[in-house]
Amino acid sequence: MFKLNGKRVLLVGLGARGRAACRLLCDSGVSVVAVDRKDTTALQTEAKRLAKLGAEVHLGLAKPDAKLLSGVDLGVISVGGIRETEWVRALRKRDVPVIGELELGYQQLRCLNIAVTGTNGKTSAAKLIEQVLLGAQRETRLAGKVDCPVCDAVTDSKELDYLTLAVNSFQLELTQFFQPTVAVLMNIEQDHQDHYQGMAEYVKAKARMFANQQPFDWAIVQSEALAQIRSLGIEIPSKVITFSSSNRRADISLNRGLIVSRVPGWEGPLLDFNECRLQGAHNAEIIMAALAVGRVLKISLDQSSEVLKNQPPLSHRCETVAEVNGIRFINDSRSTNLAAMEKTLTSMPPAHGGTPNIWLLAGGRDKAGAFHNVGPLLSQRVKAACLMGETREKLRSAWSLFTPCRLVKSLEDAVQQAFEMAEEGDIILLSPASEDSGSVNGYQHRGEMFRQFAERLAGYTVEEKTTGNGSSASKISNFMSR
Repeated sequence: MFKLNGKRVLLVGLGARGRAACRLLCDSGVSVVAVDRKDTTALQTEAKRLAKLGAEVHLGLAKPDAKLLSGVDLGVISVGGIRETEWVRALRKRDVPVIGELELGYQQLRCLNIAVTGTNGKTSAAKLIEQVLLGAQRETRLAGKVDCPVCDAVTDSKELDYLTLAVNSFQLELTQFFQPTVAVLMNIEQDHQDHYQGMAEYVKAKARMFANQQPFDWAIVQSEALAQIRSLGIEIPSKVITFSSSNRRADISLNRGLIVSRVPGWEGPLLDFNECRLQGAHNAEIIMAALAVGRVLKISLDQSSEVLKNQPPLSHRCETVAEVNGIRFINDSRSTNLAAMEKTLTSMPPAHGGTPNIWLLAGGRDKAGAFHNVGPLLSQRVKAACLMGETREKLRSAWSLFTPCRLVKSLEDAVQQAFEMAEEGDIILLSPASEDSGSVNGYQHRGEMFRQFAERLAGYTVEEKTTGNGSSASKISNFMSR
C-alpha cells in the first residue's frame, strides 16, 4: 500500500473520476500536479475549484512535460486519461509507480467491497446487488461509475458494511492490491478492440478482478466467461459460484423459466423468473448474480427474491419512452457493443406471424469491432436500419445483405425517418452497438435526446398513417431509395 502524506503525485486525466481522485489526494496531504490533454470551458471551471484545494492544474497538455514529472513519487491515471499513454510511458521510464483511480480509492477504503465487472450488465447487476443488501438492512453504497467515483466514497466508507462497485476493464488494468471480498463477472464479449490488441488481452484485463483474492473470498462468474479465463491458463484463487442462462451445468442456471441452483446446500428452484419485472436472458443472469451474492453474504432467499422480483429496468436499458399510433419507441442507448445489441434484439416482442418489426437505430464511435455475425438475427427481426456516426459505413457494409440500410446525418434524422416508415405494431429501437462520441455525457445524453425526439412525435397525431401487421414492401423500397 502507498503512503500518501507528503508525497508528490502526478494525476493524469480530469474527467469525473480524475477530479474525485484529485480531491482525495488533496485531502490526504499530497502535493498534486493534475494534467489533462483537453482545455474546455467546463474543465477550466473545474480546474479553479481544484486549485482552491491546493492542486496545481495544467490543461491542454497531451505530451509529457519534464518539469512536471520532476520529483514525482506516484502517478495516478483516471479512466479518462488511460489512453494518454505518453504520460504513462514517461512515468514508467522514470520508474515511478503508476496506479489507477480505482486502486487509489480502494487503498483508502475503510470497509469491505463487492466489485462487479463485465462487458455488459455490470451497472445493472451492481444496482441489484445494492438493493438486495439494502433490503437486508446492510449498509452499502453504489460507486465506481462516473456519477459516484470510488474516490468520492472513501470519506463515508467507515460507516458501510460493504461498498458495491461497478468497475470496467480500464480501471482494472491499473490495479495492484485491489481485492474484492466478492467479485462478480457478468460476461466477456468483444469490445474495446481499439484499445486492446485482441480478445486475449481484454480477457486478461477482466481477470485482474480476481488476482489478489484469497481462498476465503468469493468469485461469482458467468460460466462462459470462466471458460474464457481458464483457456488462458488463469486460475481463480477464491471460492467460485458459476451462473448462466444457457448452460445448465452452471451452479445457477435457467430451466423453463425457473432460476435453479446446484450449489451444495442450496439445491433446487430459487426464483420464478416469469414473476420478475426484468425480462430477457441477460436480465436472468443479472438476477442470478444478485442471488448468489445474497447467498454468500448470508441474506435469506426470501429477502433477496422479494427485492429482485420488483426491480424495474434502469434508464437507457430497453426502456419504452413513448408510443405513437401503436408504434413503440424503445431507448437502449446503453447498448454500446454488438453483444448488448444482440441481447436486446432477441428480447424484443415479435410481430404477429414472426415477421420483422424493428426499425433499428445504430452507430457511433468506432471501437474496431466486427459486425458481420449478427446478420442472420437482423434478417429475422429488423425491418430496416438507420445508421449514424463513425461506424455507419462499416455497419452498412456488414448488414446491407441482411436488412435494408440507410445512412443518416443525426439521431434526430434517424428517428424521423424510421417514424415515417413504421407501421402499427412496429418498434423503433435505439440500440447503437457503439459508444456516443458526440457528447460529453455519452450514452445518457444520446438516450435523453432519443426520448425528447420520441416525445415530440408523441405530441401530435399523424393523420391517414398507413397501418398493418406485416412489412410494407413499398415503404422499404422508398426507405432504400432515399
